[in-house]
Amino acid sequence: MNGRRRPFATLLALLLLACAAGCSGTEAGDGPEGDESGGAAPTASGAPSGAPSGAPRSAGKHWQPRPGTRWQWQLDGTVDTSAGVPVYDIDGFENTARTVKELHDRGAKVICYVNAGAWEDFRPDRKAFPERLLGERNKGWKGEKWLDIRRLDVLRPIMAARFEMCREKGFDAVEPDLTEGYRNRTGFPLSASDQLAFNRMLAGLAHERGMAIGLKNDLDQIPALVGDFDFAVNEQCAEFEECEKLTPFVKDGKAVFHVEYALERKDFCPTAQRLGLSSMRKKLELDAWREPCG
Repeated sequence: MNGRRRPFATLLALLLLACAAGCSGTEAGDGPEGDESGGAAPTASGAPSGAPSGAPRSAGKHWQPRPGTRWQWQLDGTVDTSAGVPVYDIDGFENTARTVKELHDRGAKVICYVNAGAWEDFRPDRKAFPERLLGERNKGWKGEKWLDIRRLDVLRPIMAARFEMCREKGFDAVEPDLTEGYRNRTGFPLSASDQLAFNRMLAGLAHERGMAIGLKNDLDQIPALVGDFDFAVNEQCAEFEECEKLTPFVKDGKAVFHVEYALERKDFCPTAQRLGLSSMRKKLELDAWREPCG
């Protein structure tokens, strides 16, 4: 499982899941209720909803969503700000501070999606990555190449600039994608220790800017990283029978934002609700359509 979703998904991938995802998108209920601040833990103190875009936050004080917090994940198309959930996860490059403010004005917290583990040829900062850091193509995702995450000295300022972009637009948190490159064919001899060091660097960069950060997939390293991250984002743990591995986040009072693509809700919602996950069914392209559990 690659753990990679973004706009411009390949036509082949969409066709393969067309039958599984195929119904129209009406919201059937939102499961456990989150509060108007996006399920923030009482001890967290991120920027208030509706704060001006780019408003500074104090380092070390950031939002932390609670288990069961409802959410929307939309990386494709114009963001539908009317889903009525307390948390939105949207593309950091493709959305403006105005969109973030609109969501804040509706009482929502907003997560900034960025790719951390692979280079993308369509991003505006693509030339900031030295050629020597680019490895094998990320299979199935046009225009992407894996990064040599061992080079923290080179990647730190690039990722810092991306996270600063998120902060300046007013985002409350970051979702860095492809944080389990060591389990893939990247073209580099990456180890589990390399991945831990890279992921912890990302967590530090977010927290230094007063933002929360989510661990994307990387299930095997959750026991080592649950203390560094404020929530988890997972794809297809039910399909691959791995959802139990996410329970350290729930036990620590941190939300697990989870989606399935191929399974019907009846096939994963009972387990997801038992474990305290914030789960929904989505189409592979991650447009506005959603079918939450509950």
